[in-house]
This record gives sequence, C-alpha cells and structure tokens, in this order.
Amino acid sequence: MRHRRAESISGLTRKQLKMQSLSPGRRAWLRFKRNRLGFWSLVLFSLLVLASLCAEVLSNDRPLVVKYEGQYYFPIVRHYPEKVFGGDFDTETDYLDPFIRDQLAKGGNWAVFAPNPYGPKTLNYFAKAPNPAAPTRDNWLGTDDRGRDLLAQLIYGFRVSVLFALALTFTGVVLGVVTGAIQGFFGGKVDLAFQRFMEIWGSMPELYLLIIFSAVFAPSISLLLILLSLFGWLGLSDYVRAEFLRNRQLDYVRAARALGLSNWQIITRHVLPNSMTPVVTFLPFRMSAAILALTSLDFLGVGVPPGTPSLGELLSQGKNNIDAWWISLSTFAVLVVTLLLLTFMGDALRDALDPRKADQNPIAPKPVAEVAPVPLPLEAGR
Repeated sequence: MRHRRAESISGLTRKQLKMQSLSPGRRAWLRFKRNRLGFWSLVLFSLLVLASLCAEVLSNDRPLVVKYEGQYYFPIVRHYPEKVFGGDFDTETDYLDPFIRDQLAKGGNWAVFAPNPYGPKTLNYFAKAPNPAAPTRDNWLGTDDRGRDLLAQLIYGFRVSVLFALALTFTGVVLGVVTGAIQGFFGGKVDLAFQRFMEIWGSMPELYLLIIFSAVFAPSISLLLILLSLFGWLGLSDYVRAEFLRNRQLDYVRAARALGLSNWQIITRHVLPNSMTPVVTFLPFRMSAAILALTSLDFLGVGVPPGTPSLGELLSQGKNNIDAWWISLSTFAVLVVTLLLLTFMGDALRDALDPRKADQNPIAPKPVAEVAPVPLPLEAGR
C-alpha cells in the first residue's frame, strides 16, 4: 500500500514538473486559450474562413450533382451545353431557367443544388421585383442594383478580402522582418542609410500613387497587392529593428560570436526567434488594416477589377441606393464582425505574449489532491 501511494505521489509530482517545464510557445498558447473571448474569436474566424473557401459548395448557380436520364453529371466542376438536358442550344446551361428546372424534375431526374443557388455573378432574369430587390424566400438577403444575389456577393467578397489580407500581411511581414533585421543587427551606417531611405519612401503619397497606377494599368488584384506591399512593411520594420538592437547586446549573441558562428547563423538561429514577439502580436491588426484598405479602395472605385465580389463595392451601392437598406446593413455587419474578431484575437495574442502579464498571471499547474494518511497497524507485541 505504501509503495502504490508513493508511486501516485511521484506521478503527480512529475506532472507538476512537466507543466513547469513547458516551452515558451506552449505557455503562450495556454495563456491565449485562457482568454475566452480571443480564443473563441479565433475559432469563429477560422470557421468563417473555412466556409468562404468552400463558397462554391455553399453558394453556386450550378448544381453539385445531376442525375438526368440515368446518367450522372457534375456541373460544379464541368460545364455542360443546354442540349445535354433537353435544350435547343449549345450554349452553357442556365440552371435557373424554368425550362431546365422542369427537365431536371421530370421522371427519375434530380439535381442537388447548393444551399444558396446563386453565384457571385448570377443575374436572375426571372426575378419578380425590380433591382435592388428586398430579401425574399429566393434571395435571403435581397439583391444588389444589378440583380445579383447579395448573400453570394458577401460570401465571395469575404473570401477575396481575407485572402488579399493574408497575402498582404505575409508580404509585409517578410519585407519588414528582413529590413528590420538588417538595420538592427548591423547598425551603424547600414542602419542610418536604411532610416533615411525609409523616411523618404514613407513620405510618398500612397493614395495618389494608387490612383495614378490604377488609371495607367488595367485593374487587377495582383497590381493592388504589389502597390500596397511597397508601403506595408514600414511600420513593422521599426519594431523588428528595435528588437534586434536590444537582443544583439545580450550575452548569448556574444557567446555565439565567440564560438565563431556567422552573422547569418546568429540572425536566423538565435536573434530572429527571440525578436518575433511584435511580429506575431501585430498579425491580426495588420490583417484588419489590410481588409479596411481593400474595402476603402473598392469603395472609391480604384480597387479590384469590376465584376469581382467586393465588400467595398457593396458599400458604394448602399450609398447610392439609400432605400435599399439591406445592402448597407448586411455589408456593414460582415465588416464589423470580421474586424471585431480580429481585434479580439489581437488583444488576446498581445496579452499572451506580454512577459509582464505572464509573470503576473503564471500558468499554475492543476491542483493536486492531498493524500489522506493511512493508519498503519501496530506491530505485534506493542
């Protein structure tokens, strides 16, 4: 009995020691999970992004699968002419056409549509009300001024905004980390030259340049990404530079130099991992800024190419159609929810990576139940 209880106590002790010996990244993740608002914001935002990546399955004017006269068709991945389903033309099938709907409903024929049977560019020629139309049973959030389904526009527009924000954030982080690391690690004339260059580069009128380039070149998402990336790294570079200036004076960097490690090895293996805290902390805020930038440019008409689903274009339509309240309200709700989720994630991430708050609120191990003493039998003869 004594041996078993000793094993139990030693096992609990090992568990406590394991909690105390967690890596800094693991400890930061546990602190992040302890912030309920930030953690569930991350979960909800991830679900929204995942749903937008599956937009073709959720909102599409083409059926997912069709059974017609004993054969199976998959219009979601392949285009079929109208003659395949009993039509008269070789043009692409319009699955919203009442005649095609009747053909797919005859006999043993059937078709499985997406939950929202409209795509981002679908024009409903059989609508019962003029556009922009209020929400109905067919168009759950109504239509825009061109007759396109508003829910489909929001789903695909959200995906465009998030993917653009991810690409812009990644590009800005790479450029900011590289330039900040070079300035902070080498210092001296290298740092001075970069600082003067950044002052000149940052003083350039970014909005005017965007308008000029949008007028000269054909609008495209790649062009917009390149133009915004030229200026999106300036702020982050200063934070990385400050971290490198601080860390390069520490003892472990001097020890690495004494061991003969090259500058590249010292930067990548030692200084950079210890300088990534501001980079990780600012990721959600940089994403929200990128989404706002794209929305603002689309609102002004210098953003994505015409016809591309865009939250900014929907806001512009809402401004031009004051009576169509459903356009502004739905788009505004999507933007507010997205930015709030990113803000909550950023606040939780900042608190999780803040060493001062980590010291004030350490991750305590799970409480260990006290083992009640077991009375021992008296020895014989006492």
